[in-house]
Amino acid sequence: MKSSRSAVLDPVSVTPTLSPASTPVLQGIAVLVLLTLIYGQTTISMVRDWIDESSLSYGMLIVPMALYMAWLDRHETLQQPIAPTARGLWLVSGACFMFIFGRLSATDFFSRISLVMCLSGIIWTFWGTARMWKLAKPLVLLATMVPPPVLIMDRLSLPLRLLASNWATMTAQALGVSVNQDGNVIHLATVTLGVAEACSGINSLLAMFVTAVLLSMMMCDRLWARVVLPLLSIPIAVFFNIVRITGTAVIADYHPEAAMGFYHMLSGWLIFVLGAASMFALAKFLTRFNVKARA
Repeated sequence: MKSSRSAVLDPVSVTPTLSPASTPVLQGIAVLVLLTLIYGQTTISMVRDWIDESSLSYGMLIVPMALYMAWLDRHETLQQPIAPTARGLWLVSGACFMFIFGRLSATDFFSRISLVMCLSGIIWTFWGTARMWKLAKPLVLLATMVPPPVLIMDRLSLPLRLLASNWATMTAQALGVSVNQDGNVIHLATVTLGVAEACSGINSLLAMFVTAVLLSMMMCDRLWARVVLPLLSIPIAVFFNIVRITGTAVIADYHPEAAMGFYHMLSGWLIFVLGAASMFALAKFLTRFNVKARA
């Protein structure tokens, strides 16, 4: 008879391994889940403000624009080597403290802006300094989606209304219109115009500032030009708001119905278009100035 041998096999423990390519994907999913858990409620409240407040509706366009800007520069960004650094955790920690401060103080601005800070810190931590700087333009643009603090908006509203009323009154008088001013109320011969909070120009100022930031990121190469253009948008927005109120006073002196009806509805859009065109022309000028300075 043939002797049978029993082969004893040692148990081999098989440990599943992750491929290097799957590690960044899992990291991205984990970060996305954490951000959703932490900032989900904050993001929803901010989106509601964009929908409910017409003056803040531009915020809905910021995220697609920032993503598109990052997509355009994707080749330059991905060419930078991945160099993770723990220094990015300092920015993440600062964002966490700002988020907690915003929630405890019931100030939405700090909790919302901390989202952009946290994203920047995460990119800095996992991708390194070089890639973070390549994504600086869309990150700065992303910060403009956060509405300014309500306290600052209220503090600026009244001075802007008085400034617009003063200059509109003087300009209308120079054009031969009989007009008197009492604070933010403009008295004409047949009608009285009140420069309300909606006419302070703060809404058009925000929209033009965001437009200037976008144009500066897309058209200006130098850092100083990217700073100057948004700063210049402030006096330009104030100027066009004065033009709008002056036009209302002049037209109301002859046709009050037209001034309060068609012109009042159209002037807001018209002023924004003129302001945006001025920002575009100014960005073109700064770009050409940079080219001449280099030559």
